[in-house]
Amino acid sequence: MGTVEVEPITVCHMVALPYPGRGHINPMMNLCKLLSSKNPQLLITFVVTKEWHGLIELDPKPDNIQLATIPNVIPSEHGRANHFAAFVEAMWTKMEAPVEQLMDGLEQPVTAIVADTFLVWALRIGNRRNIPVASLWTQSPMMFSLLHHFELFKENGHFPLDVSEHGDKIIEYIPGVSTTCIADLPAKFFVDDPKALQKLLEAVSQVVEAQYLLFSSVYELDPQAFEALKAKFAFPIYPIGPSIPHFELSKTLTTNQNDIDYLHWLDSQPKKSVMYISMGSFLSVSKSQMDEIVAGVKSSGVRAFWVARGDTCELRDCVGDLGFVVPWCDQLRVLCHDSIGGFWSHCGWNSTLEAVYAGLPILTFPIIWDQIPNGKQIVEDWRIGYRVKKKAGVELVVSSEEIADLVKKFMDVESEEGKDLRERVKQLQEVCRGAIANGGSSDTNLDAFLKDISQGHN
Repeated sequence: MGTVEVEPITVCHMVALPYPGRGHINPMMNLCKLLSSKNPQLLITFVVTKEWHGLIELDPKPDNIQLATIPNVIPSEHGRANHFAAFVEAMWTKMEAPVEQLMDGLEQPVTAIVADTFLVWALRIGNRRNIPVASLWTQSPMMFSLLHHFELFKENGHFPLDVSEHGDKIIEYIPGVSTTCIADLPAKFFVDDPKALQKLLEAVSQVVEAQYLLFSSVYELDPQAFEALKAKFAFPIYPIGPSIPHFELSKTLTTNQNDIDYLHWLDSQPKKSVMYISMGSFLSVSKSQMDEIVAGVKSSGVRAFWVARGDTCELRDCVGDLGFVVPWCDQLRVLCHDSIGGFWSHCGWNSTLEAVYAGLPILTFPIIWDQIPNGKQIVEDWRIGYRVKKKAGVELVVSSEEIADLVKKFMDVESEEGKDLRERVKQLQEVCRGAIANGGSSDTNLDAFLKDISQGHN
């Protein structure tokens, strides 16, 4: 009898390459956890710097996700905001070689790469090794469209974007992006940091080299933007979001004393009475503005749960009995708590998706970059929030009196306006949760993507 040839068993081995920043690592890890739960046979190697390994190694993760490290070839996460240009430069030039070296040493051959869109060198690695690359975009689809069609600003005579003189000028020629004014674009960043802008535009233009484009968002939250992009690209576009840790909510919190303290405090507050305040993990507001915010929230008489980096003691002294201050918390768990009635947010994309998932209206306080158009989308397109700053992109300090009035209005769940606001959020929440439910758009896209990479489709 002749011998039967047995096909060698090849494990589907995906390498995940996140951009080294909290707002990018989290959605990439959430995507990996979702993929791993759908296919326990999938092996995922999640590549971070040694510094980031120290920051996330204790976070629970499934057995089929392994962390792997490269040396700290980029500036430290601490103080990254002060050296942003150097950080971007190092990320673009210093990470490729050690990542490729690491891949050479992996036991299982790599069959797919998922890389943050900003890591353009990942496309080069994939092409050299004939490994399909999926590019993961962790900001809004609208932001992708703005950058992808950037030439249109120049063609229409709007670049450089000038907020001080022409902030009210209307832009309505970007495919898939609703009518917007220049003040609601990241104009300051575009003008102040031409080098970083160049790199971002390059990253977005090179997406055509990828085999897939993944979004951490939900198709139904921005169908126009997705349809405009689908018309542009020949490869599959998969919105797989919200790429937030919603699947962790059913697990009991691994409690340390701090978790118990803040959850106890929330449990003791009336339903929908607390405003959650978080300014993000990267850049902060000025000292004078922070003082006005603290005074305004305090005099509004509204209960507030503050997440504050830096000196939490000083803030504790200022907020009084109606406030609770923590240096960190399990954000999505807190947002989904019964006592939370609204979210004061810097409008980072992950926080925006978490607010929608939790069904909370948003007080928008964008600081930089994509937060500005996200704020506009929240207030004008979805109509689920109010602006704290009347003029986006302008450095004006908002007074404590204005803040107190706005917070009172925002947290009034009984007024007609308050009810309408919350009704609209409820509808978006249902859309968002429907997408990840069995057979929903994001669930189906995840399955399709998994099937693609498991079969080695290119």
